[in-house]
Amino acid sequence: MKKGFFTIMAAQFFSSLADNALFVAAVELLKSGGAPEWQRAALVPMFALFYVVLAPFVGAFADAWPKGKVMFLSNSIKVVGCLMMLFGSHPLIAYAVVGLGAAAYSPAKYGILTELLPPSQLVKANGWIEGLTIASIILGVVLGGQLMGPLIAPHLLGLDFPMLDTGVGTPPEAAIATLVLLYVVAAGFNLRIPRTSTALQPFESNPIELVRDFADCNRRLWRDKLGQISLATTTLFWGVSGNLRYIVLAWAAVALGYDTTKASSLVGVVAIGTAVGAVVASVKMKLDRATAVIPLGVAMGVLVLGMNFLRDVGVAVPFLIILGGLGGFLVVPMNALLQHRGHNLMGAGRSIAVQNFNEQACILLLGLGYSALTNSGLSAYGAITAFGLVVASAMFLIGRWHRHNTVHHQAEVDHLLAIARSDAHHH
Repeated sequence: MKKGFFTIMAAQFFSSLADNALFVAAVELLKSGGAPEWQRAALVPMFALFYVVLAPFVGAFADAWPKGKVMFLSNSIKVVGCLMMLFGSHPLIAYAVVGLGAAAYSPAKYGILTELLPPSQLVKANGWIEGLTIASIILGVVLGGQLMGPLIAPHLLGLDFPMLDTGVGTPPEAAIATLVLLYVVAAGFNLRIPRTSTALQPFESNPIELVRDFADCNRRLWRDKLGQISLATTTLFWGVSGNLRYIVLAWAAVALGYDTTKASSLVGVVAIGTAVGAVVASVKMKLDRATAVIPLGVAMGVLVLGMNFLRDVGVAVPFLIILGGLGGFLVVPMNALLQHRGHNLMGAGRSIAVQNFNEQACILLLGLGYSALTNSGLSAYGAITAFGLVVASAMFLIGRWHRHNTVHHQAEVDHLLAIARSDAHHH
């Protein structure tokens, strides 16, 4: 791997680590402030909001400026969101601002991979990025929980800065203040990301043109006989796992009687499985075999239903690891296939923006649905049942759709798979 690759990985890791720790701190901030349950559930869709709204613009923006600069700017926006949460803005609004930073960050971090590496290394690089992103989710969620836990919070609150009244008085606030430092570390790595030789694409300043261009890219990817399958799969996967973070927190509180600090370590357990699955997939899977993982999605949905019957941590931990492992093995080859098709159809930044738009729209819709159901009195168990059924049936339908393509559009599918096998850039 090239030198710049590990700088990108480090920047990505610290920024994502802080995002996820902030999520847990925000849950606790709302909880300790007496906010209703639906508001805590709404953190997930609020983070996704700007991804969806700004999708037409962030891809083009990432293609128009050096990617390292874009990442530095977006990271600074996250710092602003973090500070807003500290200084009394509503946590939902502040977390949406952090989501705004993340939305601008994503096309740049994935887009620079396709600029830096040949297609043959994309599955591997994706394995790295997913593996590290997932590691940062695990560690971030656990870190967020620990920063507010009885071991660390008293020390953070005991830190006294002369001449500076920080106004930090509660464990969640102390955690959030600490996270600002993580974003600063990420910014340091952002500034060291190398310029690639890829030509910058001019930024279209007319928003209507950008929206039209984006809609066109979206349509092209959904029409592509391999792109549509991988896009449908990753969209569903992220829509569910984005919300699963919160559902596991809610479930651990009901089924196991856990507080936020303890429950956050269980979210980590799911993610450990995902990381292992992602690594195994990046070693074992070839780009042209990616669609073979679809049945795993059905199995995942069925497993989610099984959470309803777990009352014992000893059983829950291996169960959650297997659940995560299936997810990781499913998403890495699909993600790589999707990027490969997107890169060939429209260029890296734009295709990532299309992917983010679909995935985050799915998180947003499922999250809003979940918040609304929680608000109307649905239990954590009911939510898990609904989620499991949605995943299993949707993945079953995607599998049917792919089989239909291989029968009715055989020549086209074979041609696209041949491109995936050959390493050259075809446009």
